[in-house]
Amino acid sequence: MQLQLPEASIEAQRASRLLHKLIASEIRQHDGWISFARYMELLLYAPGLGYYSGGAAKLGKDGDFTTAPEITPLFGATLAHLATELIASSANLQAQILEFGAGSGQLAFDILTELAADPDGPALQAYYIVELSAELRARQQQKLRGFPQVQWLDRLPEAFSGVVLGNEVLDAMPVELVVRAAQGWQQRGVGLAETGGEADEAAFVYRDRAADPALVAQIPDADTLTVGHLTEVHPVAIGFMHTLAAMLKAGKGGVALLFDYGFPAAEYYLQQRDQGTLMCHYRHHAHPDPFYLPGLQDVTAHVDFTAMARAALDGGLDLLGYSSQAAFLLEAGIGRLLLRTSPDDPLQYLPQANALQKLVSPAEMGELFKVLAVGTQVELPERFSRHDRSHRL
Repeated sequence: MQLQLPEASIEAQRASRLLHKLIASEIRQHDGWISFARYMELLLYAPGLGYYSGGAAKLGKDGDFTTAPEITPLFGATLAHLATELIASSANLQAQILEFGAGSGQLAFDILTELAADPDGPALQAYYIVELSAELRARQQQKLRGFPQVQWLDRLPEAFSGVVLGNEVLDAMPVELVVRAAQGWQQRGVGLAETGGEADEAAFVYRDRAADPALVAQIPDADTLTVGHLTEVHPVAIGFMHTLAAMLKAGKGGVALLFDYGFPAAEYYLQQRDQGTLMCHYRHHAHPDPFYLPGLQDVTAHVDFTAMARAALDGGLDLLGYSSQAAFLLEAGIGRLLLRTSPDDPLQYLPQANALQKLVSPAEMGELFKVLAVGTQVELPERFSRHDRSHRL
């Protein structure tokens, strides 16, 4: 398939070729095959060359995709008020926030700006950011230089008490691909095409080998799926949820709010979704080819929220709620915050109302995006139960 996408700059193409050579070298070192999760990890996080560790803009109109904080500061303002409500209502939560994967830093900026505007509100002791990308961390430090309470961490701490936020974090974690073949389930990895040219320049191709039964075990009723059914499983994200659970349990009280696009397992592994959910994003174009311009495009998969919830429960956390993003934000008060701008001032009000519509409309992000809330020694306010879908997980 020939992709019709914007052309990359000469410098960007050079960086992509370097990453291609790095990945090709690793494939050769591993007998011509690496797992797709390893390939995706290198695409996104290879030092200096991966999508999230390189220098290209990722977010907003100049990047490859747009996230909720980039659309409107109302998203961060809403989470600021919810975080203070949760902290004030539980004696077990300390007045601190931890954000994992903060992107441009916009969400942290909006939360901290909203909290600073309320001198009578609870003082936030610290705002921690766990950021794996040195390049993104540098951007965040520039954007958040006016907030001394922000501290950067290289990994999740062993213990934390407070509110944890993750916006589009789980979908950026490497996934494994598995496909049902006539001889049974296969793990789809990456190899190099046979070529008479330079080995470092050989095209990437899919290669299958017998799948570890532990990978297939995540798929409900896997044996009922037809031959040719391709899907993702999420061992890295499951491992992250286990680590998150251990951290909150050690902290004696905390809640994690995870915003992402995805489905419960019963919908994720439907026969109708027989080619999986893997998608690539390049300059606001979506396409399915993860071999295109390595390092210059985002590669993601939808989240299996059942697997994430089960991992949290296995780690000793409570399932506090699961709902659409629209229902969650509306119950959290985003509509009330919009009305701080008078509808009688259309020049100010209409852009904010249109941005809010993108977050909550079922035709935009409102239904595809979900919110999973897990924690210990804390409960969500009762109003969130009105639209809870935990029974679907």
